[in-house]
Amino acid sequence: MLEFLLAAAAISAVDAERAFAADAKRIGQWTAFRKYADETAVMFTPQAVWAHEFLAPLKDPPKAISWGPSDSWLSCDGRTAINRGPWTSASGKATGYFTTVWMRSGKSWKWSYDGGDTLASPMALPKKPRVQRASCGGRTKIPGAYREEVKSTARIAGKPPADGGQGRSADGTLIYEWKVSASGERHFEAKLWNGRDYRTILDQHISAPKE
Repeated sequence: MLEFLLAAAAISAVDAERAFAADAKRIGQWTAFRKYADETAVMFTPQAVWAHEFLAPLKDPPKAISWGPSDSWLSCDGRTAINRGPWTSASGKATGYFTTVWMRSGKSWKWSYDGGDTLASPMALPKKPRVQRASCGGRTKIPGAYREEVKSTARIAGKPPADGGQGRSADGTLIYEWKVSASGERHFEAKLWNGRDYRTILDQHISAPKE
């Protein structure tokens, strides 16, 4: 019970996403990305890059992009979440969706994966994000449950991330995996525990950039 009371008292992943987006407007887009990124956070250009190394030399644009969470999937223990939602460029001429993996330590959330794609038509942003939490039932049936989170390959300065990675919440109720090909085509899949087995919540295929 204490676990859930502490999780409820802490800022949610939805709150963290909104604070991240607000800070992008307040302190600068790339400054905010650096502020909220985990040490081993990964982005795509379209190949996988360590976020902190990629973001370090970037100067903030005059105006930041806008984004917000439309969906949030949360592990049973409340320490890992995946958010998805629409983004719009500062000019309003480009739109798309983002997917962000968040991890909480104490009351602080950091993102470890940031990906997405453009869309021909804008994605709707509901007034209240849809939040789904993994079942806490049957967790003893989860292979390897109650381990620490599995993060991406350890960050080594000057060495790019692998072409794939995976992660899971400490209780094993939220898992995800990503892969990127040499051409830049990317796949992201995430699953949530429903008390009996895993249910796929996201299965994203991002095409390689056009020449």
